This record gives sequence, C-alpha cells and structure tokens, in this order.
Amino acid sequence: MTRKTALVTGANGGLGTHVTKALLDAGFTVAGLSPRIRQSDFDHPNFIALPATLDSLDAAKKAVASVMARCGKIDVLAHLVGGFTGGQNIAATDDSTWHRMFDMNLNSAFHILRAVIPEMRKTGGGRIIAIGSRMAEEPAATIGAYSASKAALVSLIKTVALENKDAGITANVILPGTIATPANLKDIPGADVSTWVQPNSIASLIVWLAGDAGEDVTGAAIPVYGRGL
Repeated sequence: MTRKTALVTGANGGLGTHVTKALLDAGFTVAGLSPRIRQSDFDHPNFIALPATLDSLDAAKKAVASVMARCGKIDVLAHLVGGFTGGQNIAATDDSTWHRMFDMNLNSAFHILRAVIPEMRKTGGGRIIAIGSRMAEEPAATIGAYSASKAALVSLIKTVALENKDAGITANVILPGTIATPANLKDIPGADVSTWVQPNSIASLIVWLAGDAGEDVTGAAIPVYGRGL
C-alpha cells in the first residue's frame, strides 16, 4: 500500500506537535510547515521539515511544489495556522489587530487552499481539515476580530467542500473550545484547565477524518468543547 502524505501547517506549534505525531504514528508521511521548523523537531523517518510561511499565494505554491516534488501527492491538508488577539471591543479595535487576525486565521487558509486544491483534484481526491474556533459560532465581547476571522474560515471551508465534492475531496473545520496548549496555559494563569480541550483529542479526530472512516464527512463544522460545554 502506498503511504499517504499529509501536509500539516503550523506543525511545530502547541497543537501542531500533537497532530504531526499522531499522523506519523498512523502511518502517514508528514510534511510539517512552519517558519522555523527543523528536521530535528520530529525524530521520525517519515517526517519532512518544510520551513515556509503562508503570507502569500506564491509562498504557498512554493511550499506545495516542494511537497509534490518529494512525495508526488498530497492526500491530506491539516491547516492549523492561526492566532488569537482579544481584549478590545469593536469600536476600540484598530486596523492592525483586525488585519492581523484575518491574515493569520483566514488569509493563510485561503493561500494554502488555492495551492493544494488543484493538486488534489489532479490526483482524484483528498482530505482538508482546518482548525476554527468555538467563537466562530459563539462570539463574545472584546474578541470581535478573532471571532469574525474564524467565522469566515468556517464559511470558506464549507464552500470548498461544495466546490470539490465532484473530485472526491472532503473539507471540514473543527471548532475547539480553549485548547490546553503551553501558550494558553501561560497566557491564562489560574484558569480551570479541567474544562479545556486536550490537544490529543483534536489530533485523534484529525487522524479519523483523514482516514477511511471519515470519507463520508464533509462540509461539517465539528464542535469539540470538552467539559467546557
């Protein structure tokens, strides 16, 4: 059986590390994309470090071309790149914060999707999985830029699912609550972390969606709220 290839963006982040390891353990070749990723970040023969950004379509196309040259195909795109900025109401939110949230949470996805989808269509299928947020559907005060960018991501992924169902490509977005990553643990001291979502839970769901069992799930926004429901 030919080994499947997964492209993981944000592969060495707080969530990305778990997702990359889970996909490697499941038998995938994983190309891990991140600006400062190194081959030594994952001690596995089927891991490929892909130092790159997704700040333009050109950068995304170059990254995808590199994976295609090495692996010949991309079976799975797990898009984990994103960021959070909050603390101000809409009236006080400046242009820089607004654009930063959309660059990180929406435009990065837009770039990599435009680079990956044509290659998946050529090979006759693929799985696209993105990380959204509970706040995409349940916005809260003072995080308007973040919520809006994640809501737009949900719409984008659902559109991709509709546009590519004819080619056997599925596209889904996971909506986690607060994830127990090192960054969140540092930034929110004293929080009740027992209600947070564990990274391994999301990683396991991504592996399931990427596998045979997930072939009939597409166009879904999947809530993963844990005990914080």
